[in-house]
Amino acid sequence: MSVPSGPDHGTSIRQCGVLLHPSALPGTPGCGTFGLAARQWIDQLAAAGIAAWQLLPLAPTDGTGSPYSSPSGFALNPWFLDADTLVADGFLDAASAADLPAGSHERLDLEASRLRASALGERLLEHWPAQSQEHRQDFERWRNREDDWLRDHCRYMVLRERHGQQPWWTWPRPLARRGRLALRQLDREASGPLLQEALIQWQLQRQWQQLHRHASRSGVCLIGDLPFYVAHDSADVWANRRLFSVRADGSLTEQSGVPPDYFSDTGQLWGTPVYRWSLHRLTGFRWWMRRLERQLQLLDLLRLDHFRALESYWSVPGQAGTAQEGRWRPSPGAALLTSLKARWQRQQGAGGGRGRSAPALPLIAEDLGVITPEVEALRDRFALPGMKILQFAFDGNADNPYLPANYQGEHWVVYTGTHDNATCLGWWQDLEEDQRRQVGELVGHTIDAPGWQLLELALGSSAQLAVVPLQDLLHLDDQARFNTPGTASGNWTWRLGQPIASLRDPLMGLQGLAQRYGRTGTCAPEVVAGGSR
Repeated sequence: MSVPSGPDHGTSIRQCGVLLHPSALPGTPGCGTFGLAARQWIDQLAAAGIAAWQLLPLAPTDGTGSPYSSPSGFALNPWFLDADTLVADGFLDAASAADLPAGSHERLDLEASRLRASALGERLLEHWPAQSQEHRQDFERWRNREDDWLRDHCRYMVLRERHGQQPWWTWPRPLARRGRLALRQLDREASGPLLQEALIQWQLQRQWQQLHRHASRSGVCLIGDLPFYVAHDSADVWANRRLFSVRADGSLTEQSGVPPDYFSDTGQLWGTPVYRWSLHRLTGFRWWMRRLERQLQLLDLLRLDHFRALESYWSVPGQAGTAQEGRWRPSPGAALLTSLKARWQRQQGAGGGRGRSAPALPLIAEDLGVITPEVEALRDRFALPGMKILQFAFDGNADNPYLPANYQGEHWVVYTGTHDNATCLGWWQDLEEDQRRQVGELVGHTIDAPGWQLLELALGSSAQLAVVPLQDLLHLDDQARFNTPGTASGNWTWRLGQPIASLRDPLMGLQGLAQRYGRTGTCAPEVVAGGSR
């Protein structure tokens, strides 16, 4: 493939990254982990001068494996806990890690991942009395620090297990409605399982922080993802029911979705509760502040999914059968982001010295779809970069906003596709002939490697950050697609079927293209978050 010289984009810092969820990492049964393969992946990115690793939400998944419908908005996914690291750090012996339940190495194995995580938790609890005083003190300090979410998360997970994974509103009334005596009794009678859940989360955070430090030392930024809504059946709703559109019996007064559009005559019904924004305002958005600050402790940048709902959201009656019955209702997004920005700047120590610019919010606005001027104004008011998806660019309209020539300024993150798209090869194989011609005309020559050629367009665009899914670097078809929205099975299961070391050549190829287009290996999340449009 011939590569033209890159355009001159002045002196702004331009970066590139790769999208890969930890569940897809190879080498461990059932699911990828925060262990050796993750460290090797960071090393490969750093060696190739790739500035960013983008991930999906790190939260526990629902029963289908989706991290976007999690039982917790604060916890980490127990499937990511790495047994070998626990042995190396002295929390387990080798024998305890050797006889864990087996699982597939080829795809995400939901059942094996659940069984392995449960077995690791049981072993951590068994070995806990023998741990050093230093480890025990570290754990207690951490548990006290995280108590505002951790205590109820642990209770919820224990109760969910006791009640056969049934939703919280089906539990006995004293527990479903969080009676004080019922919770005290639970704390006494289930002290072991509650400790086990807390130990799992502590170890996950220890392992993730080790990875984060390794990435920082290696010059690689970690970009996370935060769903806008939380699941109906979640620790968050159970513990904070009044903040959501949920009755005392657990039924929904309102639910989330999107209105009818070109893709669906009836819209989409998501089934999660919406926020009771009046109560969030009265608390100073305390729950939201805790949720966002928790994520920003774990990550360098955070993509806000469904950003448009911070301006207004589609609210559907709780018992409605389709989203057609919904209506737009305003959200206090400006007030929420103002509060977050003030807290963020205080934490970063901004504003005290002459000539010091206040740090921008380290957020990316997922502003895809039909976006109104009001949503754009909210995004721009807080200087948040928006998103561009190249697979959306070829509808034959010269003013298509996803065409690189139409990007206004540089304050964007451009993707060949995301986890919700087909792989670029799969996308190309399904394109109509007139769309193929349009792609070829823009690229300037025959399309023989769609992922790489869309990547070249992304790298050559004005966007400050260009991100490519690993599947596109590997020229994989839709057998490697991660998620197909609107389908209930077969998603989230793709895993890399080769050693991390074998990725050197495609990553070095990305480095060569990135350098051609003036994209450096510098990890600079503040540039992406604080650029100009």
